[in-house]
Amino acid sequence: KLLYHLEKEEQMPDGMCIDAEGKLWVACIDGGRIIRIDPETGKRIQTVKLPTPRITSCCFGGKDYSEMYVTSAYDGLDEATLAREPHAGEIFKITGLGVKGIPQNFYAA
Repeated sequence: KLLYHLEKEEQMPDGMCIDAEGKLWVACIDGGRIIRIDPETGKRIQTVKLPTPRITSCCFGGKDYSEMYVTSAYDGLDEATLAREPHAGEIFKITGLGVKGIPQNFYAA
């Protein structure tokens, strides 16, 4: 079942996570953002733009899971692109989203 059709500027989905309200957060690689989608309605309800385009994954953390950590990539970028994208490959911490994540499930190895 198709849940959401990405807009052109959102590019391609990569890593994802779920918040405590059951909403889906999607890292948009080459889109420079993460988006929050309501899986019931299929509507995008929040967008957080980041200072580099290659956003790869997102997860909630911190004491009460109110912080979001977002990874980005720099692999495959040439020197000229890296000069234009100095934040490529960094990890970002986002606060103030107004939602919290849920604890991760641990599995025995």
